[in-house]
Amino acid sequence: MASLITFIAFIGDWILGDPQRWPHPVRFVGKLISRGENIARAQAKERPARLRLAGAVLALSVVLITMIMVGFTLFVAGIVGYVLWFLVALYFVYSALCLKDLYQQTWRVETALKGGFLSEARQRLSWVVGRDTAKLDEPAVRRAVIETLAENFSDGLVAPMLYLAIGGPVLAWGYKAINTLDSMIGYKSDRFIDLGRFAAKLDDAANYIPARLAALLLVLSARLQGFDWRQAKRIWLRDGRLHSSPNSGHPEAAMAGALGLWLGGPGYYCGVLCDKPIINDGGGETTSDSVRSAERIVVGAALLMLTFCLVAMLALTGGWGWFL
Repeated sequence: MASLITFIAFIGDWILGDPQRWPHPVRFVGKLISRGENIARAQAKERPARLRLAGAVLALSVVLITMIMVGFTLFVAGIVGYVLWFLVALYFVYSALCLKDLYQQTWRVETALKGGFLSEARQRLSWVVGRDTAKLDEPAVRRAVIETLAENFSDGLVAPMLYLAIGGPVLAWGYKAINTLDSMIGYKSDRFIDLGRFAAKLDDAANYIPARLAALLLVLSARLQGFDWRQAKRIWLRDGRLHSSPNSGHPEAAMAGALGLWLGGPGYYCGVLCDKPIINDGGGETTSDSVRSAERIVVGAALLMLTFCLVAMLALTGGWGWFL
């Protein structure tokens, strides 16, 4: 039954995405983090050592509360009846995935660029990346799109599906809580350097295996679709560690190699220039076709990830994993 729920959720996510008016568990997690941050800062009195301790307590508490709430909801639904449990489990799995939203985000930026609306493309890009976008030219915008496409494929689809296969919706949402913590407080800015340190390290640890699995899936997808998979593999193994993040560089390097592009390089974050290394130095410049090719590779890799999860569930537990 776990495999059936996963399959339906994957298809549902691809068709529906994340309707804005629908309730979403990540909004509950976000509110929990915001309230926890206020409490943590009040208790720590903005002292660095206390902030680091408070940040660790905040992160662990949010993850634990999220997992308990998901598990308790599934437990109560199971008491009421199997049909309700199935629907609740399906919604938790569906809401943990974001392939359609990832695709739509890149499509909106590329559509604006094709229409000649560079300012609009920059604004839309700013909604999904952490860097400053106001001064980016068209190639730089497209590079950022491809980078975030590769990175978010890892933490928005591969990671939750991997944890789903291992521990069902409870573990998948434990990961989503970690990822949300990192996106809200895991920054190196003055405001979060101490409070968010533990959350950032926790996210690095949680994404260590998924990022490398994502790179491998991108290489396999490139091979199946006729892209330069050998170059994808070579650049991944050579440049995957160049990124400031211990994880993000792996899928980005695989994508850069498959498309024959260079990614990364210096960029502004909160007005500060960050001298990021170039991935696949000597590669070509990004074009509209590059973005479309990157989307094809990601969709192919997503289907490979779905197949991997379903096969693992069926092989290990006959597809009934979450009942055991």
